[in-house]
Amino acid sequence: ASKRGISVANCPGKNSVAVAELAWGLILSCDRRIPDQVADLKLGRWNKKEYSRASGLFGRTIGVVGIGGIGTEVIKRAKSFGMNVVAWSRNLSVDHADQLGITRCENLQELATVSDVVSIHVSSTSETEKLIDEQFLSSMKDNAIFINTSRGKVVDEIALADAARSKKLKIGLDVYEQEPPSGENTFTSNIADIDGVYGTHHVGASTSQAQEAIANEAVRIIAMYLSE
Repeated sequence: ASKRGISVANCPGKNSVAVAELAWGLILSCDRRIPDQVADLKLGRWNKKEYSRASGLFGRTIGVVGIGGIGTEVIKRAKSFGMNVVAWSRNLSVDHADQLGITRCENLQELATVSDVVSIHVSSTSETEKLIDEQFLSSMKDNAIFINTSRGKVVDEIALADAARSKKLKIGLDVYEQEPPSGENTFTSNIADIDGVYGTHHVGASTSQAQEAIANEAVRIIAMYLSE
């Protein structure tokens, strides 16, 4: 496009809050098993004793992988929950971590080892394909929470399924390695039907607020282009 003299622009960051909100919905669902509780109530089952067994989030550690717009919004909300925050990103410096009030991890394995909750927020590139692999997952704590609202290819889904069983991870996913095209379709997955896995339909950015913000930014960019 540049060679042809065509201006190209996008609307970065305008859906960051929406994705962060869904990530937190998945974290809470994993900790309190909200979808399971809803399903049992609809079936007429009352099981307060079972569902009273929740770890809680206050004072625990969340590890955020990727400190872009979405990761930063997740961190803001983690602090509201009274959580300790550690993070890793290729470009995260000690100074930037200090500015955010978080702890910088030297590598992914360190983050996996210390985190009670892990939330993934990196772009899907050749460098990040299967960034979350068997080594990372084996380093995680038993019964930890794992959230991915970035892209399916960032995670080795077979290794994640194995870890879900062997380490009893609680998992929240909005994205998958193999997804149907947008709209209504059938869906098959190696992981979605495992106990303790909660899934949504790649809808992290799909709120009215986010779509309006993106539309307004697109109009602003076009108006600025036309005025030059």
